[in-house]
Amino acid sequence: MNREFIKAIEQLEKEKEISKDVLIEAIESALVSAYKKNYGTSQNVRVNIDRETGDIDVFMKKDVVEEVWEDLIEISLEDALEIDPRYKIGDAIEYQVTPKDFGRIAAQTAKQVVVQRIREAERGMIFDDYINRQGEIITGQIHRISNDTIFVNIGKTEGILAATEQVPGETYEINGRIKVYIMDVKKTTKGPQVYLSRSHPGLVKRLFELEVPEIQDEVVEIKSISREAGSRTKMAVYALDENVDPVGACVGPRGSRVQVIVDELFGEKIDIINWSDDPERLISSALSPAKVEKVIVDEEGKSAIAIVPDYQLSLAIGKEGQNVRLAAKLCGWKIDIKSHSQYFSDNVEIIEYDESEIIQDDYEEEE
Repeated sequence: MNREFIKAIEQLEKEKEISKDVLIEAIESALVSAYKKNYGTSQNVRVNIDRETGDIDVFMKKDVVEEVWEDLIEISLEDALEIDPRYKIGDAIEYQVTPKDFGRIAAQTAKQVVVQRIREAERGMIFDDYINRQGEIITGQIHRISNDTIFVNIGKTEGILAATEQVPGETYEINGRIKVYIMDVKKTTKGPQVYLSRSHPGLVKRLFELEVPEIQDEVVEIKSISREAGSRTKMAVYALDENVDPVGACVGPRGSRVQVIVDELFGEKIDIINWSDDPERLISSALSPAKVEKVIVDEEGKSAIAIVPDYQLSLAIGKEGQNVRLAAKLCGWKIDIKSHSQYFSDNVEIIEYDESEIIQDDYEEEE
């Protein structure tokens, strides 16, 4: 070790943001282990690296005792007094025992520690970077495809797009560029793992935030969103300024804004409705494009019955129940759809009369 080594450590501190003291302390700790391994000593060794010159010294510590039982950790009072007449029993003596060939071992060990710490620091910085970007959209390049898992180059690391987070019907090609949603970031033994998604509702939300200035300016707010990726999305929006039409802002002139997002999602249908704190109005809007005659809500059970014209029943339910399913997710209510005739036939009041009461009423009238 020498001054050049210290300069290299200081350069690493600037470039990799690894503390010089932390790095040197790690090297000292590793050198203690290397010394014990190569010279077979016990736990009474300390290694010191001079922070200015880079010189390395190994020190052995021994306890001053009356009678020596273990040479490696004890020294007699008689021998201690020859070193310094002030020593007494119970004191600890530390003296240098640096081997002549320890420089070679030290250099090799230091290199291993530095490489390991650099790797750990880089992993830490990658994790910190992407954990702060969780919930954002990022554009990456497809690096490789293994079975159904896609690995995307997203800059400092490689993100994982699992099969469950892909959109049915979308095709992916090596080197193709793709917008993905950063769903989760986890620390693993192999370093930080960044999990990506194309099917998450947050992807649609972020695309609208990028495309619609009113959302960026916080004039329009996305209150709720439900999605069945590759097929349909429903989104409820609200304007903080009463002079702004939130649906119109999201759709854009002649549908230009929403069309950009539809194209990015390869033709996925998007329904945009006005948010309302009134559950009847919200549920009625959420079932669009079906027309709703009436909504009967049960506040306590957070459930509702939506009554639609007979010819609108299949439209309100949607293919395989998709429309009502997305509407229920959007509103956070359980929704039951009934046609006009079905509901009112189920709720016809049947009045039953007791025959004896009728006869008695007739008799009283005759009297």
